[in-house]
Amino acid sequence: MARSSVRVAKRPAPVRARGASHPPGESGLRRIVNRVRRAWDRPLTAYYLIFGSSLLITVLGLVMVYSASMIQALQLDLPASYFFRKQFVAAVLGAILLLLATRMPIKLHRALAYPMLAVTVFLMVLVQIPGIGRSVNGNQNWIYLGGPFQLQPSEFGKLALVLWGADLLARKHDKRLLTQWKHMLVPLVPVAFMLLGLIMLGGDMGTAIILTAILFGLLWLAGAPTRLFAGVLGVAALIGVILIKTSPNRMARLACIGATDPGPGDQCWQAVHGIYALASGGFFGSGLGASVEKWGQLPEPHTDFIFAITGEELGLAGTLSVLALFAALGYAGIRVAGRTEDPFVRYAAGGVTTWITAQAVINVGAVLGLLPIAGVPLPLFSYGGSALLPTMFAIGLLIAFARSDPAAKAALAMRQPRVRWNTMRRRVKARSSGER
Repeated sequence: MARSSVRVAKRPAPVRARGASHPPGESGLRRIVNRVRRAWDRPLTAYYLIFGSSLLITVLGLVMVYSASMIQALQLDLPASYFFRKQFVAAVLGAILLLLATRMPIKLHRALAYPMLAVTVFLMVLVQIPGIGRSVNGNQNWIYLGGPFQLQPSEFGKLALVLWGADLLARKHDKRLLTQWKHMLVPLVPVAFMLLGLIMLGGDMGTAIILTAILFGLLWLAGAPTRLFAGVLGVAALIGVILIKTSPNRMARLACIGATDPGPGDQCWQAVHGIYALASGGFFGSGLGASVEKWGQLPEPHTDFIFAITGEELGLAGTLSVLALFAALGYAGIRVAGRTEDPFVRYAAGGVTTWITAQAVINVGAVLGLLPIAGVPLPLFSYGGSALLPTMFAIGLLIAFARSDPAAKAALAMRQPRVRWNTMRRRVKARSSGER
């Protein structure tokens, strides 16, 4: 008797749409969250965040510099686009520096650390020599270059401290010396205090605060113990209190925190009118060029208080967009510093991120009336070529560090047309050989 064969029909596998990587029962919201998480964890996320956010901040800053400065330029009998043209030239030069920084190898960045520090200290000493240094708004921190151009060496001191401090700590890290407190402090803290002293000779406390933040950021990344960190912080705070108490101008700025009235002698005029500009902007602002406060009411509308003019013309939506871009830039910098195995990259990326985020917080906090007016520009956004050039070079550093990650290198190589074509050919050949 022939054995009967019974065929069992197999259940057909569920057909999944091409490109779909989610299970059939996954909800739409969960699907979106997973897709965003996968995109966020890609190797090139930090690279795109740094490049995209810094580009948008710079471009929007150029627009706002033109809008905020035209009235002041006309009041000085200058063309309406005078300050914009100077800022545009500085942005072009900064873009060249950014591209150089992204293409330079890390070894060359480390080799430039000591020469940059020496040149910066030399220029900061020249500032204090009568006839060479120039005073602007009571601060002796400028060198006249001829024509409409002048240089503020203290802005380059931030970059010099980041590069030199990162190289110093990296070399000590390689020799396993950072476990000793004396190697962690010397010579980093004395050199930083020397830079702070040269800056304070010119009366620029705002820049001194940023350099102090960079110093603390480097010590934190180097793993300074709590007692050591608190000791240095206590000394810096004591010096800051003395400098504030001995200066009537700084005491007046401290008294204007949260002010809603200009006060006696209009000492809080700038702080109050900054709040007026933000309050009159509403949700979507009065429109580009339609600010009222820039018509002589708000001092420094295109430099320290450009964020207030942004709030008046672009509203809450515009200011939140700017803050979101700075938050994305800060997150990307922290991500680069946290994922690298190179100690120099970790310290330099952390120092640059501390510098930009601390300066943005101090500037925005002053405009909002939450912090005293420190006289520091909003990075990449405010008018000022001396501040824009080193900041864009620092952004180039972050981009170079993000590109140096092995996974990012592989992802960037795959995006080159020749590599993609060769990879596609290999896949097609492997697939055809497997079918045979």
